[in-house]
Amino acid sequence: MSDTTATTWLTQESYDRLSAELAELEGPARLDIAKKIEAARDEGDLKENGGYHAAKDEQGAIEARIRQLTQLLRNATVGEPPAASGVVEIGTVVTAKIAGDPTTFLLGSREIADDDIDVYPATSALGEAILGLKVGDSTTYTAPSGKEIAVEVTKVETYRG
Repeated sequence: MSDTTATTWLTQESYDRLSAELAELEGPARLDIAKKIEAARDEGDLKENGGYHAAKDEQGAIEARIRQLTQLLRNATVGEPPAASGVVEIGTVVTAKIAGDPTTFLLGSREIADDDIDVYPATSALGEAILGLKVGDSTTYTAPSGKEIAVEVTKVETYRG
């Protein structure tokens, strides 16, 4: 399954942060890497020029991130996190017993979360299995390894960022 055209929910703060990152990458970062490439070219033989190859790799990473951010922001739905109503929705914090182990995570985009919480996309096997479930509901999902994993939703909270 490809989520390249999926709508992503973002807080206004996340949208603004990602827009600023995109502007930085499209402007100053592109100019800086172009200067590094030009300087490395001026050093001569490109086959054995580590600085040139490193700069080209960096340029590739910048361009990939620009494409990713452009797609993400183009398809973003911006707003407040949904108020938890006991139902698993995109943008809620879910506590669930996964294979018997309690786990808490945000269902949504990695781009909105801080580093203190795990994030599972709604398009993941787990996300698709629990989306719409209520507290107390149980189901199973198939992990990428092919193993069936039991999951029980024990709590759904509003994401506070």
